[in-house]
Amino acid sequence: MTAYISIQDAIKQGKGKVSLHGWCYRERGSNKLRFITLRDSSNIIQCVLEKDKVSEKVWKEAESVKIETSLELHGDIKKDERAPTGYEVVVSDLHVVGACDNFPIQKDQSVEFLADNRHLWLRSRRMTAILKIRSTIFGAIHQYFRAHGFYEYQSPIFQPTQAEGGSEVFKVPYFGGHVFLAQTWQLQAEPAIFSLEKIYTLAPSFRAEKSKTSRHLTEYWHAEMEMAWSRFEDIQDHAEGLIKACVKAVLETNKEELKILERDPKKLEPTVKKAFPRTTYTDILKELEKKAKMKVEWGKDLRTVEEDKLSEWHDTPVIITGYPKVVKAFYMKEDPENSKVVLGFDIIAPERYGEIVGASQREEDIKKIEDNLRKQGENPRDYDFYLDTRRYGSVPHGGFGMGVERIVSWICGLESIKDAIPFPRTMLRYKP
Repeated sequence: MTAYISIQDAIKQGKGKVSLHGWCYRERGSNKLRFITLRDSSNIIQCVLEKDKVSEKVWKEAESVKIETSLELHGDIKKDERAPTGYEVVVSDLHVVGACDNFPIQKDQSVEFLADNRHLWLRSRRMTAILKIRSTIFGAIHQYFRAHGFYEYQSPIFQPTQAEGGSEVFKVPYFGGHVFLAQTWQLQAEPAIFSLEKIYTLAPSFRAEKSKTSRHLTEYWHAEMEMAWSRFEDIQDHAEGLIKACVKAVLETNKEELKILERDPKKLEPTVKKAFPRTTYTDILKELEKKAKMKVEWGKDLRTVEEDKLSEWHDTPVIITGYPKVVKAFYMKEDPENSKVVLGFDIIAPERYGEIVGASQREEDIKKIEDNLRKQGENPRDYDFYLDTRRYGSVPHGGFGMGVERIVSWICGLESIKDAIPFPRTMLRYKP
């Protein structure tokens, strides 16, 4: 059997005979010469056929090739500085595997058209580069947590209670009753720390935010962790360490993909090299008023406009602690030194990419949790399974959630988070 190799391996080989298969990325030519740019998952390469040097059958097959035709070819590779990737294959034999109609995606088509044809747009070099970086980030997340003694753990997507607020939750019918799609794994994750102590997951989460912004998806991938016996500083350290690990992995693995995306790696390097600034919500309000003349009432959550302004002052992510209790979830631990704030934090990405991590120490006092639930209009009895974790041997613990698409979007320098996932789901789009 013929041993086909990737285009990138052929380029590394540099000379001699090669057998390649892939798809036509570009094609042009005359009645004597045909140029086919072949692509596969690894790279692209220019392939040339001379009519006088191939059989009539091969020439006719080459003439039938259109953009996205799949084909196999054999020939000799050689260095050619004029070619797109510096190498060219002189083709001796070619076989069309899958003929192609006129491919609908051409240059300069609208965002909506590309979204409608997402199943085809995934073939673009741009989307291929993004998906490779996304894969690197997923791998880095697993590697970071496993290297630090965490066990991978899964919680259900169908959940009996909501975790972070009714306005952002999907309520779905369930055999005559109803359940909620997971906003977070947390309520079903915390029970497992009494078994495994340190756990993490990579799983879909769902938010029913009626938002049309470039930062929101209704379905996204969530990297979450929970840790028994934690201090508040431990959770911050792990969040910073995880982000550094993701950026470092991309800088080491995806240099070519960053080039394709025209993303300057120098904008990412400070995240790996420097410690993240750690500040408080109250100090941020003072800084915003002093530097930007933006006055925010204490107790209000930071909006996108304030987060964006903050991100302009730093070349790394920023950790913000000490948020007001009234704007945070019922399970966040009250600061023992200030009952108005919680031991929670957000991490804001640089370059106006917004919040990428939300975290907290978890409240251990069962009475405070019950009181917080009542204030949010919830019946504590619906959370008995969760409250049992406080009844039977509770310990200090905490965790965080990182939106993977937000990390991908920032690292790739994307204009919209919708390009950070193969098939984006928003309030206006659920297909293809």
